[in-house]
Amino acid sequence: MRATVRAVKTSEPNRVSGEFVALVALTTSLVAMSIDTMLPALGTMATELGATEANDRQAILTTFFLGLSIGQLLYGPISDTTGRKPALYAGMGLFVLGNAVCALSNDFGWLLLGRGLSGFGAAGPRTVAIALVRDRYEGPTMARVMSFVQSVFILVPMIAPSIGQGVLAVASWRAIFVGLVLVAALNLGWFAMRQAETLPPEQRVRFSARTILAGCKETFGNRLTLGYTLGSGFVFGAFIAYLSTSQQVFQEQYALGDKFPLLFGLLASGIGLASLLNGTLVVRFGIRRLSRMALVADCLLGAAGVLGSWLSDGRLPLELLIALLFGCFFCNGVLFGNFGARAMQPMGHIAGVAAAATNSASGLIALALGSAFGRAYDGTALPLVAGFTISGLLSLAITEWAERCPGASSVAASEGA
Repeated sequence: MRATVRAVKTSEPNRVSGEFVALVALTTSLVAMSIDTMLPALGTMATELGATEANDRQAILTTFFLGLSIGQLLYGPISDTTGRKPALYAGMGLFVLGNAVCALSNDFGWLLLGRGLSGFGAAGPRTVAIALVRDRYEGPTMARVMSFVQSVFILVPMIAPSIGQGVLAVASWRAIFVGLVLVAALNLGWFAMRQAETLPPEQRVRFSARTILAGCKETFGNRLTLGYTLGSGFVFGAFIAYLSTSQQVFQEQYALGDKFPLLFGLLASGIGLASLLNGTLVVRFGIRRLSRMALVADCLLGAAGVLGSWLSDGRLPLELLIALLFGCFFCNGVLFGNFGARAMQPMGHIAGVAAAATNSASGLIALALGSAFGRAYDGTALPLVAGFTISGLLSLAITEWAERCPGASSVAASEGA
């Protein structure tokens, strides 16, 4: 097995396996499937299991994000110690267990416990899948593989709510969780039978909490990395608020009913379009300038939504809300990848620990901010568009602060940012 791994890296460095790309895409898509397939069922789940307030349904998503954010800090270092496959097996096992708990729950608290557990488990496959790509490929080939994976990943938010709606048409919401268990089992079996271990024993490192803490200290001691980590958390916070309230806004406030998954897919395509165009835009404008442009546009779109909501007593015309959100999602699609890249630019010497630390921290920040925006939902679109405005302004302020640190200009120049 050790010889096979080396052969992939050296003798066939430019050969990309279609099966490998499909396997990685499926593995990374578990997170999106776990969020988007159940959006049409949030109200039904919350009511049936005894949630006391209408906004309590949002916790079905936010507890998943909580587990995911915490788990991302641990699975990278664990996989560096045990190898990729054991770490993925552990995460996938917790993911299956969490979804089984959800499917069998007769109490809202048990449902949330299962969601938190499945989120913590999902962090394993998500983290390990990216490590697999890094192990097998490098340079332009790695970028090519990640582009293929991203292209497949973009499709999931566009179709997953419709899948969830289809399941509800013929079965209980519990069947959605059963479906996630079956997908995970298929993914696990495929991985076990077809994917070799990519981290040889001689390249593994001893797990050390002290090393992780030292890496976190260095990561967040860098002003540029800290600023863009916070900025990423602020931007993602508005998106979590959207995910948490979209079913209430579109299915209930605007009474779209079964059309909600189609609209959700349309809006998700804004992020997909940005992801596809981002490579070209970065070359033309650079990371720093493009990110600033996207942030300013995000703030202006959000402010237009706030003004429109105020003038219409919180009831924006549906067409206007869709147009504003599509624009915000396009901006977010530009920001998600570029903020991560900018945060990691000074961290090449501790990339693994830094990536885990920044992803976990930004996720926790986004969760706190997004939960606050979501809980403010009052039956109008105002809290949602205000969330995009506030998060955009916070992100703009913190990244401008970060860019004024000594050395930021030289990092930008050296990286073509």
